[in-house]
Amino acid sequence: MTTAQRLPDPYGSGGGANLADILERVLDKGIVIAGDIRINLLDIELLTIKLRLIVASVDKAKEMGIDWWETDPQLSSRAGRDELARENAELRAHVAELEGSRAAVSAGEREPAQEEARE
Repeated sequence: MTTAQRLPDPYGSGGGANLADILERVLDKGIVIAGDIRINLLDIELLTIKLRLIVASVDKAKEMGIDWWETDPQLSSRAGRDELARENAELRAHVAELEGSRAAVSAGEREPAQEEARE
């Protein structure tokens, strides 16, 4: 009698965690990969590249204080509206300032004319 011989699993699922478990752990805890690349020629630094990579869930990133995607107009429609509202407020303030200085100049021009009329 012959018994069928089983080939070993190429992914080692016998004792290790599967990809979904690993991904869940990484997103839950977060992982940071940091590195610098420097190119020197005769002790003269020609190029420095700083690489920082953070892999985490959105909730974990917010816990760490990372939320740049919420204020980037390219990534968030709310950020675009906020940017337009800020720009609108700045323009209104500038227009009000210009109108105020124009009114002051107009008032200054009227005073001498009124004084001449009185004489």
